[in-house]
Amino acid sequence: MKKFIFIIIGCLLCSCGSSEPKIVQNQLVGAALGTSYNIIYLSDKELDYQKEIDSVFAAINQSMSTYIPDSDIAKINAGDTTVVVDAMFEEVFTLSKDIHTKTKGYFDPTVGVLVNAWGFGPGKQLKMDSVRVDSLMHYVGFDKVKLTPGKTIIKENVNVHFDFNAIAKGYAIDRLAKMLDTKGIQNYLLEVGGELVAKGENTIKQKPWSVGIDDPQITLGRKSKLLISLKDRALASSGNYRKFRVDSVTGKRYVHTIDPKTGFTKGGNTLAANVLASDCATADAYATAFMAMDLDETLKFLAKQEALDAYIIYLDQKAQTREYMTKGFKELVNK
Repeated sequence: MKKFIFIIIGCLLCSCGSSEPKIVQNQLVGAALGTSYNIIYLSDKELDYQKEIDSVFAAINQSMSTYIPDSDIAKINAGDTTVVVDAMFEEVFTLSKDIHTKTKGYFDPTVGVLVNAWGFGPGKQLKMDSVRVDSLMHYVGFDKVKLTPGKTIIKENVNVHFDFNAIAKGYAIDRLAKMLDTKGIQNYLLEVGGELVAKGENTIKQKPWSVGIDDPQITLGRKSKLLISLKDRALASSGNYRKFRVDSVTGKRYVHTIDPKTGFTKGGNTLAANVLASDCATADAYATAFMAMDLDETLKFLAKQEALDAYIIYLDQKAQTREYMTKGFKELVNK
C-alpha cells in the first residue's frame, strides 16, 4: 500500500497559555479502506465526529471498493449494466478520464483485470506471460468505457474491470475534508494510508502542519527522508518498494505498479513519487501515473505543470540515488 508519509505531530491536547483562546486537539485513529487512518482536527472544544467519518468510509466502500461483492463497482465489473452510479463514482470517473487524457493513458482505472491477474487485486491470480498479457490488454483502456447521461456504465466488453484504488483513497480524504469544512473546522490534518490533506495550521504550535516523507530505501521499519510544511494542500505518494510479491518458484520480484501501455508490471528506476495538489484525489492519481511513466516523461510533464508540485526519488544509470524536486516542493522543505 502507498503508506509512505507519516504525521510527526505531537499529541498536545490543550492551549498554550491561560490568556490565549483554548485550543483542543481532537484526534481519531482507526482502520478503513484496507489501511489505517489518523485524523486530527483543532477546535475550541472537544468534538467527536467518529460517526460522520465512519459514514464517509462506508459510502466510499459501497460505491468503489473492489473487495466488497455488492458494491457498485463490483456489480459493474461483474457485468451488471443496470447500476446507476452515485455522485461520488461520477466525480471519480470524470476526474480519472481527465487525468487519463493528460497523462496520455498512463493513468488508467481499467487495469483491474491486470491487477487481478498479476496478483495484486481481489480476483484470481494467473500465470502471466507475453501471450496472456496480450490477450488481457484487449480489456484495458478508458476509451472502452462510457458514463451515460442516465449515470450507468457502458463497457465495450464485459471483461473490462474498473479499479479505482489508485484514486479512491485520495478521494475519500477529500470527502472527509469537505465534511469537516461543513462543520466549520478551519485547521485539520487528515491522513489515510499515507495520503493526506492539510488545512490551515497547527495552531497549537502556531506553525504549518509538518509531515515526514519516508525514505524508500529503508525496507525494515521507517525513516523520514525529509520534512515538509503543509498548508491548504494535499499530498499523495506512490512507490514500489513496499508493495510487491516474489514468485515462490522463480524468485522473481513483481511490483504492484502496472504499466497500462504494456500490461506488464513496471520495474523502472523511479523509487517513489510524492505529489502535491489542491485535492488528494488528483495527487493520488498523478503519483500512480508517475510510477508507470518513464522518468524522463515524468520530468517533462512536471515542467509544464503549474498546479502540481512533486518530489521524485530515483536511481541513475549507476544505481545511485538521485532526487528531483519542483521549485514549489523545494520551498516547503523544512531546513
